[in-house]
Amino acid sequence: MSDFIQQGPISTLHDFGTVDSAQLEQTLVDATSEYPMGLILPVTASDMRAPAFSTIMKELEGTSFLKTIVIVLNRAESVDDYRECRQLTSGLGNMARVLWTDGPRGIAAFQQLTDAGFNVSVPGKGRAVWTAFGYLLADPEIKAMALHDCDIVNYHRDMLMRLCLPMAHRGFDFDFCKAYYARVTDRMHGRVVRLLMTPLLRSLIGVIGNDDFLVFLDSFRYPLSGEFAITSTLVRANRIPSDWGLEVGTLAEVFRNTSPKRICQIDLGHPYEHKHQPVSLEDAQRGLMKMTSDILHSIYRTLSSRGIVFSMGMFNTLESAYLRYAQDAIRQYHADAVINGLSFDRHSEEQSVEGFARLITQCGQEFFENPVSAHEMPTWTRVRSALPDFPSTLRRMVEGDMMEYT
Repeated sequence: MSDFIQQGPISTLHDFGTVDSAQLEQTLVDATSEYPMGLILPVTASDMRAPAFSTIMKELEGTSFLKTIVIVLNRAESVDDYRECRQLTSGLGNMARVLWTDGPRGIAAFQQLTDAGFNVSVPGKGRAVWTAFGYLLADPEIKAMALHDCDIVNYHRDMLMRLCLPMAHRGFDFDFCKAYYARVTDRMHGRVVRLLMTPLLRSLIGVIGNDDFLVFLDSFRYPLSGEFAITSTLVRANRIPSDWGLEVGTLAEVFRNTSPKRICQIDLGHPYEHKHQPVSLEDAQRGLMKMTSDILHSIYRTLSSRGIVFSMGMFNTLESAYLRYAQDAIRQYHADAVINGLSFDRHSEEQSVEGFARLITQCGQEFFENPVSAHEMPTWTRVRSALPDFPSTLRRMVEGDMMEYT
């Protein structure tokens, strides 16, 4: 049973279990008749062949509250990958468009941006999502866009409906909606949120003070969720990282470009299960360690842009404070797991925290040496200033791939 607590500067929309799917969908269908929305689904060649993707496609069949669904196929260099993706998404009918970033037209489009002076060379989820934003911006009717990952094992269309409704409802004026959910099976998941983000934010507030951005981040129940909805207007102004810092970087841009009172988070109403990354304690360039590194760099850069002056002494203090908060969190999670009959590997949790702590100072050193290094995508406002027709180029690219490879 969900609580009803409102905490922090953003609105929290709970799931009280008092509305059924049919009522929710009808409300959304009525709302989107005046407020058309698009959906972005970034997927790699390997993920589209997993059972979760087929489940998601089946759940989306017959959807009547979306105008366009953009499936961004990346890390897929073979035309057979593209054709397979078209086949897997065929049940969505004319709503679906496959945007193949690694095909000849996709490569040519990125080259056009490079020739114009834009740095779009770093592949990843951030670049894929950014490209889909541009595709949807070419349609002036679309008022907002939703995004979710394609590896959700227990996907249900209710999840998407709850994510979209706060944006489209006539009685609301939200610019941005972030999802939250329980990451639980027979054990607790969400290690980077539980063991890194929450203790880190509390530590930063303790070391730096009640910075508005840190308080803002700490108001989200699941700041690293890959599911959000955003207005087309806000999309034009946001700069997002191309790496694992996408979620934190997006929140930083949303904080900068709109008011917290126009931001909400919503309980998707279902436990959430998806593909789990290895911790990779021995390799900072893989798994959760790589994710942690990108997140830390994103937070450090954002705080620096807000006038926070870092020193190596501050990073050392931050690591010590983080360890204290994280170890206290492990004690709390252990008690919660036991009460709920969950498996809990306390030694593994402690090892993860120790690995994350090392990265706090390591990434601090890297940031201290090169504070402006970042792989951020340009704003779409800037791209359209230099290349006014580029969103339409993406549309022609999609249509051209459909005609040539069908």
